[in-house]
Amino acid sequence: MSKTRFQTQIFAEAIIFVSLSAVLNAIKLTTLPYGGSVTLAGMVPILWLSLRRGVVVGTYAGVVLGLVVLVIEPFIFHPVQVLLDYPIAFGALGLAGLFQKRPVVGVGVGMLGRFIAHFLSGVFFFYMFAANWGLDPVSYSIAYNGSYLFPEFIVSAIIIYVLEKRNALRIFL
Repeated sequence: MSKTRFQTQIFAEAIIFVSLSAVLNAIKLTTLPYGGSVTLAGMVPILWLSLRRGVVVGTYAGVVLGLVVLVIEPFIFHPVQVLLDYPIAFGALGLAGLFQKRPVVGVGVGMLGRFIAHFLSGVFFFYMFAANWGLDPVSYSIAYNGSYLFPEFIVSAIIIYVLEKRNALRIFL
């Protein structure tokens, strides 16, 4: 297969996976008041792409997904917060590609990267809501972001595990 055709195939896969992620991300099972939600496995396509094609392709696709989510449902406080909550957080899902031989670990690392970006955003830009919960900003950000990212991680890990057991992680297009 020529290099150009291979690159075109990867680009096409990335578009498909980002689109699928955007659709699944739009199906909310629960939504939190200051951003964040549990979706219908909205992170799985990006994690899957990262595990198939590696960290670089997965990170680029995650950044694109972050920008798509920003356009569809913006929650803007500050320019740095926008970077943390959208392209950086979703781009961090690409870290799963570092663990192609251990997909569930990859899911954990990708979701942890996303959590860290949202955690930092929460501490520095949403700290004023901590008092409503009777918490300090660090504890608040852990609790708030963990309340939707932990269920997202569980769902994503289960689906990726099933796909791995069925050898489906390598089969597509």
